[in-house]
Amino acid sequence: MTSQPVMVIGAGPAGLMAAETLASAGLAVTVIDHMPSPGRKLLIAGRGGLNLTHSEPLEAFLPRYGAVQARLEPAIRAFPPSALMAWAEGLGQPLFTGTSGRVFPKALKASPLLRAWLSRLAGQGVTLRGRHRWEGWDTEGGLRFTGPAGAVACRPAATLLALGGASWPRLGSDGLWTGLLPGVVPLRPSNCGFLHAWSDIFRQRFEGQPLKRIALEFRGRRVRGEAVVTASGLEGGAVYALSAPLRDEIAAEGGVTLRLDLRPDETPEALAARLDGPRGGLSLSNHLRRAGLAPIAIGLVQEALHGGAALPLSRLVKDIPLRLTAPAPIERAISTAGGVGWAEVDEHFMLRRRPGTFLAGEMLDWEAPTGGYLLQACFSTGRAAAQGIIDYLSS
Repeated sequence: MTSQPVMVIGAGPAGLMAAETLASAGLAVTVIDHMPSPGRKLLIAGRGGLNLTHSEPLEAFLPRYGAVQARLEPAIRAFPPSALMAWAEGLGQPLFTGTSGRVFPKALKASPLLRAWLSRLAGQGVTLRGRHRWEGWDTEGGLRFTGPAGAVACRPAATLLALGGASWPRLGSDGLWTGLLPGVVPLRPSNCGFLHAWSDIFRQRFEGQPLKRIALEFRGRRVRGEAVVTASGLEGGAVYALSAPLRDEIAAEGGVTLRLDLRPDETPEALAARLDGPRGGLSLSNHLRRAGLAPIAIGLVQEALHGGAALPLSRLVKDIPLRLTAPAPIERAISTAGGVGWAEVDEHFMLRRRPGTFLAGEMLDWEAPTGGYLLQACFSTGRAAAQGIIDYLSS
């Protein structure tokens, strides 16, 4: 592996976008990854349709990044959703916008886009090398790698690190780089499920079943959507939308109570008319079933009653308390929070303590909800960090 003017470490969306940007500027680029092939997590994202970005206006889009909006905003404005959509269509991948505003390839998978992208990169002269793990720097400032043939070292003119977070480590993002860089905020699960102690009866009957058309509420924030019962708790889109405040509250308090509305479209008065009157000789299950509740909803009501929740039934159906004790393991999270702190990088995403080394993607300390915001920021920061390298080498 000979020295190249620019080396990109990490072959995910941020790293590959950086490589394309650098190569388009006429620089020789080598992309290194410890996995055998590039874009593995992107391919898994494609199983859900590959939600590339979101079509909402930028003024609504940018606040989705919360406290770090100001740091990400220049990169996203320089390569906004419209530019990402044009880029994908330039690879021969027509897109469509769903009713929710989310943008997907019409193929509803990542493999055609990734193949076209890798073909373009090859045409630009980008070299990809797998099965090489970055081990940090040597005493002279050179990059150290361990590969199939043993230890390898090189000293490029500039380096871009795009090693991802720590979710789905079997796809490459294992977070082992955190011990090699300064100022790292500990990685935490984001867009994740949570642990809840179901009874054995409920878990055995309803594990894997969906909760549809529900609402979840925490600290005054209410989210409509769906969730899925797992063996150890709850996951799904509505849960992910609340995952950051739930995670942070659990870290501070040791547990939280999430409120579940099983019938968000019905008023308490309408439910009271059906649920709170005499039920004659009907069992509780049959009474709830006659009122139109699905078996999993009936099971949740019974779980709450056995846990000490109070009647009337109409109030309970709209306010099931779920005690969450911890986030699900980070390995199962969709993404991660934490990473290299923003004080460690300048406005061009270059490490202040190591000039010539730039960062992009999930390695930086940010998080975002699902809906296209995750991939958009990875693509945009990859492009912005690459532009930072171009400017750095030009000067």
